[in-house]
Amino acid sequence: MESKEMLPDGIDESDEVYEHHRFVADSGQGLLRIDKFLVNRIENASRNKIQEAALAGCILVNDQPVKSNYKVKPNDVISVVMSYPPREIEIIPEDIPLNIVYEDDWLIVINKPPGLVVHPGYGNYTGTLVNALAWHFKDQEWFNADDPRPGLVHRIDKDTSGLLVVAKTETAKMKLALQFFEKTSTRTYQALVWGTPDPAEGTIEGHIGRSLKDRKQMTVFPQGEYGKAAITHYRTLEQLGYVSLVECRLETGRTHQIRAHFKYLGHPLFNDERYGGHQILKGTTFSKYKQFVENCFQLLPRQALHAKTLGFTHPDSGAYMEFNTDLPLDMAQAIEKWRAYIVGRDLE
Repeated sequence: MESKEMLPDGIDESDEVYEHHRFVADSGQGLLRIDKFLVNRIENASRNKIQEAALAGCILVNDQPVKSNYKVKPNDVISVVMSYPPREIEIIPEDIPLNIVYEDDWLIVINKPPGLVVHPGYGNYTGTLVNALAWHFKDQEWFNADDPRPGLVHRIDKDTSGLLVVAKTETAKMKLALQFFEKTSTRTYQALVWGTPDPAEGTIEGHIGRSLKDRKQMTVFPQGEYGKAAITHYRTLEQLGYVSLVECRLETGRTHQIRAHFKYLGHPLFNDERYGGHQILKGTTFSKYKQFVENCFQLLPRQALHAKTLGFTHPDSGAYMEFNTDLPLDMAQAIEKWRAYIVGRDLE
């Protein structure tokens, strides 16, 4: 909609949406398709771009997403929302420790801890990964302090841990971004989910778009009437009674893709508050069991999701590189508690 850079393939995994434009139709407004209505009111916006925005659920009328053929009526309140804030944000370098897995002249691979926001946005203008990168790169000639997303090729949610690659040059950024867009990069995650997926290995397909009821939640639209196509391949690594450890391989990179897909499958991620996994969904009614799960929630106070491996072709050498990380302590400890619980239950 505006002359801002968009990450490829919908890889904009942020939790918030921001209003960029707002219009109120006149009381005498005649019926007019919303794409025609907006193309005459937003500078440099093509009708095709507006139609794509509507398909992604970014065009709201009276706070509800509409399709591009919606007819604007008198007094309609029309909003255009995006996953990034409308104003430019000053990037302040901050000395925040980075867990650097690999670094050379073209890129840096980082193991992001849970709780760290990737880039500044509403409510998080400091203390982000981008602020940490600005500090790390501040003495480099190529670093542009005015770039709100220096080198970002993809993102992961605040409370998801794991691997991210950041480009150091425009050429590296372009080549890496193209790999994500063309689905030639490799990304696998591990997640702890409620229940036992059946079948134990499979593929989840279904368009993902913002919920028609809750703009902060993503929903699977199996008929593809909203959102964008999303594909997640999974296999069960370990059954732990009432939860399972699964491996997920992303073919696409939609917002909250794994979280939304597993809720759709009927197996929300363990302690994923936004998608209902923070409640006891499987198990017994015994108070001892309830206390055990609450202890696990306290040990792992976030969705149980970790970006474990990341592979791509190096933008300069052309060599394939793949990185692997251990599960973070909170997730590893929660899994161990479930293993111990299963052993104890079997011995009773």
